[in-house]
Amino acid sequence: MSWRTTLKTILIPIVSILLVFIIWDLIIRAFAVDAFVAPSPLDALAAVRDSWSQIWPLTLATIRETVYGFVIGAVLGFVLAVVMAQAKAVQNLIYPILITSQAVPVIALAAPLVILLGFGMGPKIVIVAWIVFFPVAVSVLDGFANVDRDLVNLARVMGGSRWRVFLLIRIPATVTPLFSGLKIGATYAVTGAIIGELVASTGQSLAGFQRTANGNLDTATVWGTTLVMTSIGIGWFLLVVLIEHVATPWRYRTTRRQLGFRQPSTPPETNP
Repeated sequence: MSWRTTLKTILIPIVSILLVFIIWDLIIRAFAVDAFVAPSPLDALAAVRDSWSQIWPLTLATIRETVYGFVIGAVLGFVLAVVMAQAKAVQNLIYPILITSQAVPVIALAAPLVILLGFGMGPKIVIVAWIVFFPVAVSVLDGFANVDRDLVNLARVMGGSRWRVFLLIRIPATVTPLFSGLKIGATYAVTGAIIGELVASTGQSLAGFQRTANGNLDTATVWGTTLVMTSIGIGWFLLVVLIEHVATPWRYRTTRRQLGFRQPSTPPETNP
């Protein structure tokens, strides 16, 4: 990837975010919105700055819940997809359960988890994992279903064992769908963590801090903590995208790879 492409990739999202803040500020000014209804972007950011000593430890806790739940959900989703892809009977048995699990509202799931696991990090991690594992499992399963059959048959004709075909052809075919599922899960993982904090926290949490600010009619802090939560989700999504760039460089290479072969020189013409 050239430096111009890299610069464009970085600048365009930054400009988009700045545009959102500009539109937000213009709406506040144009309609003379009262500060207790919606603050300006600068007021929201100032509220975060003023309470940063309290917000930062709570933000770290939310990040930990998001990371633990995301990793567990991603691993479970991938393993489940591999098992279903290898055994059709298992897929027919588990897939309906998989779909049904996502029909359960996450907020309704939180209360039973508190009864089972108690208050603490456990229910929050389970909720995040519950949200993440479904898109990962479905995406990887679709990747297995769309493996190039001709390539698989060719490998078997050439003596490739089932294990080697699985390891060298079928698994690599799931890389792109896997990252699609991971990016979807990354955008929703922080939502699960916040829902868990609202239901399963007895002490301080980022969601609890926001709820206290809302009760105190501190609108700027409410909006500011919302920006912090959004930043966690965006940051985690960007991290997954970065890992995808590193793990799948062939998808983003804009020039042909130089293999080091030299074209034979044209022999000089000889006069008859």
